[in-house]
Amino acid sequence: MTLSTKLLSSVFLGWLFSSTAFAAPDINAGKESAGMCFSCHGAEGNSTNSNFPTLAGQKPGYLANQLRAFRDGARDNAMMKNMTSSLSDDDINNLAAYFASLKSNSAGGNAALAEQGKSKASMCFGCHGSEAKGMGVTPQLAGQHPAYLQRQLHAFKDGTRKNGSMRGIAGMLSDEDIKAVSEYMGSLK
Repeated sequence: MTLSTKLLSSVFLGWLFSSTAFAAPDINAGKESAGMCFSCHGAEGNSTNSNFPTLAGQKPGYLANQLRAFRDGARDNAMMKNMTSSLSDDDINNLAAYFASLKSNSAGGNAALAEQGKSKASMCFGCHGSEAKGMGVTPQLAGQHPAYLQRQLHAFKDGTRKNGSMRGIAGMLSDEDIKAVSEYMGSLK
């Protein structure tokens, strides 16, 4: 056995038998700690207040990334920074798995504006999925509160919320387009 083979074997065996293992997210643990989220994000993660997004049905990768961004200060929100400051990565993964496991409700939307927004919404489907249900680390937009989506699109547009792709997309939308697209997304189930 050569030195490099021995070294590689040692590293592999050390990894295989190490006490540090990567655990799958625990939905039940996430459920146990999710109570702190319900006062803003609604029972079972379905927000009834347009100031707060619905978390139910979101993709776990998206939720985990956002919770880490709040915790680590990459996304600016004093309340969420406070709520996430003591969460470990495992806590975050468990919460994300729990909320992802829940069924989301539709927030509804103004039917006339939603119809106007339907044609503009196609630019969202490449990243957010053909039914705006989210993909990977992109959020579900379907059924989200239109007023919440409008605030987020304006934040991307003016640069207060950081995301290069979303800044470009939001920058192409007029205020009327943002309102119509948000109403359309809110009307989806």
